[in-house]
Amino acid sequence: MYDLLRGMRVVEAASFIAAPSCALHLAQMGAEVIRIDQIGGGPDFNRWPLAPEGGASLYWEGLNKSKKSVALDLSRQEGRELAVRIITATGDDGGLFVTNFPASGFLSYDRLQAHRSDLICVHVMGWPDGRQAVDYTVNAAVGVPSMTGPIYHAGPVNHVLPAWDLLAGAYAAFCLVSAERARRDTGLGREIRLPLSDMAIASLGNLGQIAEIQLTGQDRPRMGNDLFGAFGRDFETADGKCLMVVAITPRQWIGLVDILELGAEISMLEAELGVSFDRDEGVRFLHRERLIVLFEAAFSARTAARLAPAFEAKGVCWAPYRTLREALAEEPAFSAGNPVLTEVEHPGGRYLTPGAAATLPDDLRRQTTPCASLGRDTDQVLAEVLGLPGREIARLHDAGLVACA
Repeated sequence: MYDLLRGMRVVEAASFIAAPSCALHLAQMGAEVIRIDQIGGGPDFNRWPLAPEGGASLYWEGLNKSKKSVALDLSRQEGRELAVRIITATGDDGGLFVTNFPASGFLSYDRLQAHRSDLICVHVMGWPDGRQAVDYTVNAAVGVPSMTGPIYHAGPVNHVLPAWDLLAGAYAAFCLVSAERARRDTGLGREIRLPLSDMAIASLGNLGQIAEIQLTGQDRPRMGNDLFGAFGRDFETADGKCLMVVAITPRQWIGLVDILELGAEISMLEAELGVSFDRDEGVRFLHRERLIVLFEAAFSARTAARLAPAFEAKGVCWAPYRTLREALAEEPAFSAGNPVLTEVEHPGGRYLTPGAAATLPDDLRRQTTPCASLGRDTDQVLAEVLGLPGREIARLHDAGLVACA
């Protein structure tokens, strides 16, 4: 965690990945993030994976560390009014809200802006018209599962990484900080609507895939583990290890060919085809089937232990295939030696916990703090942000409208 956003107060009322990860990014750069939670937990409070002891959601802990928690009864009107008061509380560095609640509900921008005109609100949505969606349904709708999987597989193959959720969370944080900067100059608030579907569509368009379809009239076919547009795929070594090797730049390609002692064979193939593999990654892709035969034979005659140091010395881009458990045991980056990771005690147990993914060499990285238990900060926020006296806070507790941990 860093202090770049120290003093900024962000309120979050959200579940699942995109909006909570947006607020997490802000918290890791120093913002005070106050989560508004339903008493007893929201729809993702018990989402898998769960801790083996006690059953706490490791998913929820991961997305909601370094935040404060206020537990309210959002099913009742007075509980909702408290939420609105927290979101729209006064202060030059407040009035910043992140949510995936319906854009037309009680947390709609128009209703909130009536209480604070300079409010900045990021609404993460499914589709622009309000239809519900999650990463997997957006992925299905935009065609990615039809490009993923083995070459001759007939049906869709889902991707396990919720890419649009994660991208939307990071982009939402960028949008909120951009709007906050503009507010400093103009004094104006604004609503930002970010549908997962638009995040997916924009990303595919930015990568040229929409243009590819419109200009060629053809869907991109499945390619298994082959890298589209360049030379890259998995190869098995003599000792049964599986390596992912990618040659995009000339240096990567030349180093790979040299280590595998394929110079003569590649020169003959270039002469036959009238091409230069050194200069054009697209040519390597077009003729990958001819190249793969040569590379498979070369890899099968060498061990991973022999290839690894040679690859590093020559600047070849590669990695061994591992399970996550193997990576945790073998990869130095998955250890407390990486400043991104620290051992933190959470309700679910003690484990390596990431802070900010970016490293700022000239800034002090502060300790990552654990996820707050539900309602841990309720009384503090009601007193400090809303200025409620103790007797009023006690009344809210007696009425069951708020709860502490």
